[in-house]
Amino acid sequence: MKNYVQAGNTITVPAPYAVASGAGAKVGAIIGIAQHSAVITDPVLLSREGVFTVAKVSAQAWAVGDKIYWDDAAKNFTTTSSANTLVGTALAIAVNPTATGVVLLDGCVR
Repeated sequence: MKNYVQAGNTITVPAPYAVASGAGAKVGAIIGIAQHSAVITDPVLLSREGVFTVAKVSAQAWAVGDKIYWDDAAKNFTTTSSANTLVGTALAIAVNPTATGVVLLDGCVR
């Protein structure tokens, strides 16, 4: 197939801000997990699909299957939908308080 470019589950984009390896990042409507640290505008490889342990709102409890959103202002994952972008689902229970949760990113652009 002559028009195939790449699978798309990992992509290289300009870092929208300084991002640490393993942290979430949002570039326009694209959200992923940084595979390495990068400073703003440098190329960063984002994983858009898969299961990741991520920073979450500590005061939230997550149940398996809860919808999970990216909060670009706080730079963490949350169950709060208002003003945030849906990215996937919780894949493990996360109690309140905990700083991390397990999320299944589905790779959809919303």
